[in-house]
Amino acid sequence: MGVPAFFRWLSRKYSSIIVHCVEERSKECNGVRIPVDTSKPNPNEVEFDNLYLDMNGIIHPCTHPEDKPAPKNEDEMMVAIFEYIDRLFNIVRPRRVLYMAIDGVAPRAKMNQQRSRRFRASKEGAELTEEKQRMREEIIQRGGYLPPEEIKERFDSNCITPGTEFMDNLAHCLRYYVADRLSNDPGWRNITVFLSDASVPGEGEHKIMDFIRRQRAQPNHDPNTHHCLCGADADLIMLGLATHEPNFTIIREEFKPNKPRPCALCGQMGHEIKDCQGTAREKQGEHDQFADTMPVAEQEFIFIRLCVLREYLERELTMASLPFPFDFERSVDDWVFMCFFVGNDFLPHLPSLEIREGAIDRLVGIYKDVVHKTGGYLTQNGFVNLERVEMIMHAVGVAEDNIFKKRKEDDVKHQAPAYLTTGQFAPQALGGRDRPQPVHNARHQAFDMRMQSRDHNNRVSLDSWPSDSSDSRGVKRKAEDSDSEPEPEDNVRLWEEGWKQRYYKTKFDVDVTDEDFKRKVVKSYVEGLCWVLRYYYQGCASWKWYFPFHYAPFASDFKDIVGMFSEFEKGTKPFKPLEQLMGVFPAASGNFLPTTWRNLMTSPDSSIIDFYPDDFAIDLNGKKYAWQGVALLPFVDERRLRAALDDVYPDLTSEEGVCSVGSPPRLSPQGTEFPAELCHGIQGTLNLDDDPILPDKIPSKVLKPSDWERSGQGPWRPQLGFNPNRQQAHLNQSAFRSGKRQTLGEQTPCCFSANAEVIR
Repeated sequence: MGVPAFFRWLSRKYSSIIVHCVEERSKECNGVRIPVDTSKPNPNEVEFDNLYLDMNGIIHPCTHPEDKPAPKNEDEMMVAIFEYIDRLFNIVRPRRVLYMAIDGVAPRAKMNQQRSRRFRASKEGAELTEEKQRMREEIIQRGGYLPPEEIKERFDSNCITPGTEFMDNLAHCLRYYVADRLSNDPGWRNITVFLSDASVPGEGEHKIMDFIRRQRAQPNHDPNTHHCLCGADADLIMLGLATHEPNFTIIREEFKPNKPRPCALCGQMGHEIKDCQGTAREKQGEHDQFADTMPVAEQEFIFIRLCVLREYLERELTMASLPFPFDFERSVDDWVFMCFFVGNDFLPHLPSLEIREGAIDRLVGIYKDVVHKTGGYLTQNGFVNLERVEMIMHAVGVAEDNIFKKRKEDDVKHQAPAYLTTGQFAPQALGGRDRPQPVHNARHQAFDMRMQSRDHNNRVSLDSWPSDSSDSRGVKRKAEDSDSEPEPEDNVRLWEEGWKQRYYKTKFDVDVTDEDFKRKVVKSYVEGLCWVLRYYYQGCASWKWYFPFHYAPFASDFKDIVGMFSEFEKGTKPFKPLEQLMGVFPAASGNFLPTTWRNLMTSPDSSIIDFYPDDFAIDLNGKKYAWQGVALLPFVDERRLRAALDDVYPDLTSEEGVCSVGSPPRLSPQGTEFPAELCHGIQGTLNLDDDPILPDKIPSKVLKPSDWERSGQGPWRPQLGFNPNRQQAHLNQSAFRSGKRQTLGEQTPCCFSANAEVIR
C-alpha cells in the first residue's frame, strides 16, 4: 500500500524524476495483428538489464478494474494479466532477468494491515450491494429503465491472498505463460525468468529486494546493471534507494484523477450510482452491435528515475563542516529512515507529521541542524542509533503545539466561503464612510491579484500545503454543494490546550498521567522503527512482531528511548497459509476455507468468535474520508488462534493438508547460470536477517565499459539513464496529469530460462 501522498509530494518537489514511457504499439496487416519485436532497441533510449514485477500490483487492477467492465470469469482475468505483463515487457525490454514475485504469507506486522483492508473490502462490498438494491427499487418505482439484473456471483477480491485456490490457479497459469513466451517471443530468448509464487513466504517487493542484495554480494556483480521495478506503492521508491544501486528506475501507471467510471447500477459512464436516473443507454450502431466493442483508453506509464532523485538528495543533504566525514550513502539511509515517521505499512504516522504539511522537509531541516550534535548518522546497515533519533524527536516535540495550531489555521483558510481581494480592488460596503483609495498602478495591482489566486490554488492542491507566509489575502469561493456531508466532529481538538490529555483519553482510554502506559506505546513504536529499517535493509527480523496499537504516540513522548530496544526474538517462523487466512479474512470470505475452519468464524460457541466482528467502527481520526480512517478491529491473539486451530487440523483432507504447510523448498533451475544463493526468494528459504547481506563496499557509480577505447570516442562520460532531451511528465497542481481516475496442490517455485525445461 505504501505511504499516502508520498509520491504526490515527491513528484512536486523533484519534478525531473518523472518521464513518460514510450510504448511501441502492435500493428495490423490485413486483419492480422503483428506483435512488437521486443528484441529491437528500446524506444525509451535506455537499455534495462533486469525487470522486477511486484505482481500483486498487476493482479488487482486486472481482476477488478475500476474504470472499465470487469472480466466475466477467471479465464479472462488470466488473459488480462498476461496482456499487462506483455505491455510492461514491451516498454522495458529487459536483457538479462525477469523476476515475477507474488506476495506470499506476510510478516505479522503486515498481516494487521491486510486484515484491515480485507475487512473493509468485505464491508464496502456488502454496503454497495444494499445500495444497488435500494436504488434499483426506487428507480423502477419512478418508471425508470434499468438493464436486467445479472445473476452472477460477485468476485471477492479477498481471494487474492496466499492459500486460496485462485492463487494456485494463477501460479499454474503464469508457468504456462512463461513457457509460451520463452518458446515463441524473440525478446525473451536470452533472458532468465524467475517466478516466486504465493506459496513462498514474504511480500513480493521484499523477495525482489533480497534478490538484488544477493546479486550485489556476488564477486562478479556488474555495478552498471540497470534495474527496473514495476509497482505503484510509494515505499518502492524508498526500497530502491535502500539498494544504493546507481541505475534504478521504477515504472508505474500514470495516475489521472477524475477518470470516468461506469455506474455500478446501469453500467453507463458519466455518473455515480447515487445520481443514476435509470435512463436507457444510447444504442451503439443501428442494432446496438457495437455495444461490447467501445474502445477503452489504455492506461499510460511513467518512469521514476531514482538516479535523478539521488542527485536531488545529494544536493539537499550535503553538509559542510561536519565533525565527521560526510558520506552521501549514509545520509540517504537516514533520509529513508526519517520517511518512516510519516507513515508506512507497519506503523501509524506520528500525529504531528503529515506529508501534506511538509513533514519530510521539516525532518530534513531538523536533521541538518542536529546532526552536528549527534556525532554521526542515525542508521548503519539497517540498525538504528536511538540516542541520535531521540534528539530528532525532541526537536519535533518542541514544535508540536505550533504544528497543530498551524494545521487548524490552514483548515479554516481552506474552508473559508469567499474570495475577497484586497488593496485598491477590494470590495467596499455600500454607504461606507471609508473612501476607496485611487488606483496608482492598475497593471501591478492586477498582477498581485492573479498571483494571490494562483498561490491559493497551489495550497489547496495538496490539502493545506504549507506556505511561507501566514497572510491569507484571499480565499476562492467554493461551489455550493448541498449534497456535501458535514465535517466529522473532532473530539481531540489538537489545536486547543489539553490536546495530549484528550488524545490519550479518546484514543487509548487512559489518562495522560499514566506514564507506564505511554512508555509502553513508545517502546512498541521504537521497536517498530528498528523492525522496519531492518526489514528494508536486511530482511525480516521477526515474523511475529507487530505494533499492538491503532494509534501512534506524540514525538514529545520519545524520552529515554536508548534502552527500550535490545533485539528481536530469533528463529521465528511465518504463519502457514491457512492460518494466515484465518488471521486476515472476515467471516464473509470464509468460503475460501475448509468447512470446520470456517465455522470458527461464525459459530457462537467458537473460542475465537471475537476475532470476526460483523461490524466495526472506523475512526476518521481528524480526516474527511472513510478510507483515510482507522479501522478499529481487534488484534488477533496468535496463541488463542493456534489453540483453536489445533482442534480442526485433523479435519483437513490430504489436499488441504498440503495447503496448510506451504511449499517445499525445492528448486530446479536447469540450464541457468545463476548461483543458488540468488534463488532464496523462489525456493522457499525464509528471508531472515540472521545472515544479512551487508554493503561492505559501495561500488563506483558507473564504471567504464570493458571495451571502451579512448581513441575516437572522446572523454569518458557516464550515462546514468535517459536522454536529457526526453520529454518530462508535465504535472498539474495536484502533481498528476489531468484526465477525465483453496485447495492447493504441491507447489514448485520455479526458475525459467531460455534453455530450461518447464517445471511441472
